[in-house]
Amino acid sequence: MTKETTVAQNDQILQLVSFRIGNEEFGVEIIKVKEIIRMVEITRVPRAPDFIEGVINLRGKVIPVIDFRKRLELEPREWDNKTRIIVVEVNHHVIGFIVDAVTEVMRIPLSTTDLPSSLNTEVSRKFIRSIGILDKRLLILLDLEKLLDLKEKEVLEQIA
Repeated sequence: MTKETTVAQNDQILQLVSFRIGNEEFGVEIIKVKEIIRMVEITRVPRAPDFIEGVINLRGKVIPVIDFRKRLELEPREWDNKTRIIVVEVNHHVIGFIVDAVTEVMRIPLSTTDLPSSLNTEVSRKFIRSIGILDKRLLILLDLEKLLDLKEKEVLEQIA
């Protein structure tokens, strides 16, 4: 058995949900994803931060919804039939994130990821956990816990 075979057998596998925001493809750990839903009516919340679209009623539970484009400070875009809300659990809070489209559920070896040391992207590096290097594309793996600061988490708690 070669050293490369041993590494491949011991390589940890990441299970991800991938989605698109504009031209960028992102991934989040599937274990954090509760469900993926089509767009529903969102109720605005007065004086909420700009990136918080409002709240939805998901089977009797009030869930705050964040526009991922606004959170990542990207250009706004009209929602269409591919737009989805990814419902995730972050720091014991259930939150919805609006994304342009969900692309796939995938499994990638941890060894195909790298830290974003010299990454040139529009997305703030503080949200990025690592970069998945796939055949002909890059997948930005997000750190959901870093998407909200302490004050923003408090605002979400009040909304929910």
